Amino acid sequence: MMKNKSISDIIEAYLKEILGDSAQIEIRRSEIANHFDVVPSQINYVIKTRFTIQNGYLVKSKRGGGGYIRIERVNLLDNIDVLNSLIQTIGDSIRERDAFAIVQTLYDEKVITQREGDLMLVALAKQTLDVGDTDIEAQLRARVLISLLNRLRYES
Repeated sequence: MMKNKSISDIIEAYLKEILGDSAQIEIRRSEIANHFDVVPSQINYVIKTRFTIQNGYLVKSKRGGGGYIRIERVNLLDNIDVLNSLIQTIGDSIRERDAFAIVQTLYDEKVITQREGDLMLVALAKQTLDVGDTDIEAQLRARVLISLLNRLRYES
């Protein structure tokens, strides 16, 4: 089963395993790169693409000799600053895949039920929002998602 996984999937799983139930971890990029025998930019790629605010993580890094990367798991709706950052990340438009990742994170964090998630996915789907213009579709999706997030914020 492991052979079907990319090195990025393996590194992501490793970092999530280290994180475990902790709120945050600090890692040295070079140590992780050496562990997997990859270039440090591969570690950057995994962190940049897999540990995003949409996926429920805040990443901070400090460069230099004593540099580290801190990966912090965040509860999206308990922390208004995090929710505001998420809304800012969405901006004026969002692709279906990125919107779906946010909904998945809300479900994984038990902020929404599976049914609520399914309803959100339908509302955000390309099929639902298809107006013949992908830019307008992405803008509509962003407005719908931000409205849903704001509604969740005041309900919980």
